[in-house]
Amino acid sequence: MKLIGENLNIMSKKYGAALKAHDPKPLQELAVQEAEAGMDYIDLNIGPAGKTGEELMSWLVPAIEGVVDIPLALDTSNVKAIAAGLKAVKKNRPLINSIMVRPERMDALLPLAAEHDAEFVGLLWGPEGMPRDENERGALCAELVFKATSEFGINPERIYVDPIQTPVNVQQIQIMSVLEFMKMFADIAPGCRSTIGLSNVSNGPPDHLRPILNQVMLIILKRHGMYSAIVDTFDTKLHEIARGKHPNLEAIVHKVEDGQQIDTAKLSEEELKFMKTAKVILGQNLYSDSWLEI
Repeated sequence: MKLIGENLNIMSKKYGAALKAHDPKPLQELAVQEAEAGMDYIDLNIGPAGKTGEELMSWLVPAIEGVVDIPLALDTSNVKAIAAGLKAVKKNRPLINSIMVRPERMDALLPLAAEHDAEFVGLLWGPEGMPRDENERGALCAELVFKATSEFGINPERIYVDPIQTPVNVQQIQIMSVLEFMKMFADIAPGCRSTIGLSNVSNGPPDHLRPILNQVMLIILKRHGMYSAIVDTFDTKLHEIARGKHPNLEAIVHKVEDGQQIDTAKLSEEELKFMKTAKVILGQNLYSDSWLEI
């Protein structure tokens, strides 16, 4: 799987302060760490940045490109900031993160993607907000891909579709909807790629539970053909799972998904935790903050 590092984010206390102060050193150090961790893209999340977005992105892109040779994802809702960032990129093909399936967003950002030969994340958030099920996800996906390819001539391989990950402690049913959508994805959007904001699945649970939720969710999504994910740069176990280095953990999660009987007496402590977490994510057990203790 391709991994997009999420840590350069305006919401971070350390990196947010550096962005606001135009202090390149902490941001460049982070970028180097992301490169060393094996990230395939570095996400530059400057938030809405209403009044300062253009100037900030114009400054940030060369600052990061000056220390790493990794494609950048330009992450902001500010269209003018996206345009400024695209103009500032000098190295690799950038990724626009993201374009919602709303007429005003598509009309503003798809021309920029075409003009600058950029990749983009198509976020399946429509005029009515979050899609209710896999069928609405499919309809939004088809609308976006058709518009991008037929009206703007954008190659499908430059389109990354994000079906939207939801927190496990809020809507377990939405997780199943994403998985059902992934079964249809190749037929709905041939040639396109997929991505997801992985850490959203653990947004809300206690901090000590977030890594295992992210790791198990990645195993499930990986099995369903997810091409890439936006992830925590510093979760080494997560990276190893993405690279196929823990087949025993993947096998346990797959058995849970397939409804197979598992002899828990033969599991290691880690395998048992992955089994319990998979049952929660897949809706076989109700969510509670104490699921690992039960």
